[in-house]
Amino acid sequence: MKKLFPLLFVVVFTLLFTVVSCKKKNKEVAMAPARLNEIEKPFDSTQIGTFFGKYPKLKNYRGDVEQLYRKHEFHYIWFDKDGLNEFAGLLYSKVNSMNLEGIETAIPYKEKLDDIYDNPDDNQKASIETELLSSALYFFYADKVYDGIDIQKTKDLGWFLPRKRQSYVSYLDSLLINPALINKEEKGVLKQYFLLKDVLQEYRKIEKKGGWKAIALDPNVKSYKPGDSAAAVAQIRTRLFITDDMSSDSKSAVYDSELATGILKFKKRSGNTLNKTILPEHIKYMNVPVAERIKTIMVNMERCRWISNDITKSKELIVVNIPAYELTFFRDGEPELRSKVVVGKAMHKTVIFSAPMKYIVFRPYWNVPTSILKKEILPAIEKNPNYLEEHDMEWKDSYVRQRPGPENSLGLVKFLFPNSNAIYLHDTPSKSLFGKEDRAFSHGCIRVAKPKELAAIIMKNDPKWNPEKIETAMHDGEEYWYTLKNKIPVYIGYFTAWVDTEGVIHFYEDVYKRDETLATLLFDK
Repeated sequence: MKKLFPLLFVVVFTLLFTVVSCKKKNKEVAMAPARLNEIEKPFDSTQIGTFFGKYPKLKNYRGDVEQLYRKHEFHYIWFDKDGLNEFAGLLYSKVNSMNLEGIETAIPYKEKLDDIYDNPDDNQKASIETELLSSALYFFYADKVYDGIDIQKTKDLGWFLPRKRQSYVSYLDSLLINPALINKEEKGVLKQYFLLKDVLQEYRKIEKKGGWKAIALDPNVKSYKPGDSAAAVAQIRTRLFITDDMSSDSKSAVYDSELATGILKFKKRSGNTLNKTILPEHIKYMNVPVAERIKTIMVNMERCRWISNDITKSKELIVVNIPAYELTFFRDGEPELRSKVVVGKAMHKTVIFSAPMKYIVFRPYWNVPTSILKKEILPAIEKNPNYLEEHDMEWKDSYVRQRPGPENSLGLVKFLFPNSNAIYLHDTPSKSLFGKEDRAFSHGCIRVAKPKELAAIIMKNDPKWNPEKIETAMHDGEEYWYTLKNKIPVYIGYFTAWVDTEGVIHFYEDVYKRDETLATLLFDK
């Protein structure tokens, strides 16, 4: 028995050592990047510099390429024992169909790429030039389709919402393991992007069929109403049928109930007042060529590239779309409240940015901004010494403020998300403005048509508050500050095309004329 003990010890020790070694090797394999080929010999890293010297149009991607191959220890990733791997061919196909992604751009060194990928049998042997060209091609595709134009250019365009950040070096490992992922909705991209992408294909089909003809507008006609008869009515009917606002086209020149239903659908998706009257401006809107609508869709797909899909994961979220003049409150990804808003006029544009909402202020004072005090209030005081009293205003130290009350310019409640732009949401005594189709009238802040409802939905889960208490806080007592238990992200965006949950495309007036500037950056050859 004593003789067996040393032997057993040796056997057990050997087994333990083997298990530990296997675990260590498995861990190393798990931590290593995906290497799906049988070309084990690495290439000379100095060849990367040589490659970019030969292909200077791709030099912007040199840093990404170098990071990629450092991670893979300078092994080939686009070749296996049979030549170019599956994902290489799929990537080439995706690059050649980038127009489906709403992108019009020249593909660098396309003739060289065509020669390689159109003749795969001639490229069975691993080539460092083809290898690096494929990697640069991948980053070119990710840059155009996933990232969009660079951050500084978006800031120059007045876009200060946070840009999404993602490592496309790491993402490539997932694609190499499962190439089909490139055909799925990429996890970092806003879902709206893919909805616009689908509509883009539909509008291109319309364009191929000839688009729609311009509706002839009689200059003597101020409007068309149900019961009216005119050649233009038949043209309007055909126009709405083409864009699915109507399910059929009877060709009738009489404004009937069927056309009225189509008009209401059209007006809803164009941000117009929902009534059955057709005005010249509505016809002008219908006459925008399909090519221009396609451009608008592509411009807004680009804007979607700039936003991380992570914002939709917020438990609560407030979104304002400036061209739609609309605020939406989301809870758990579902809209719980929609409200019309008034935004800044062209001279006082509402800034495109985001910040967390922290406070609700009931019966607020309005501290008149210095710019308004100098340009408007002081000149008014010179003309009328009683101006301040007539407007329920008073001096407070070196500035002027308006006392709380129903005539206060901020109304009876404001919503604060502290920011350097001095922008916030608030009530207003000027309720009539919400009845207008164009609602760019403010000095930059955002007036909300349903302030009481917004306060109630924000404070919904606070047992100390209810609609009755909110009503009291708005109409009685002094200014009162309520601190939110949980900060709510507020995103102020700018989208002139948007697809709703039913797949219907909405086009809005480019109130700040931002589309053309962005289109120039995207499409100017």
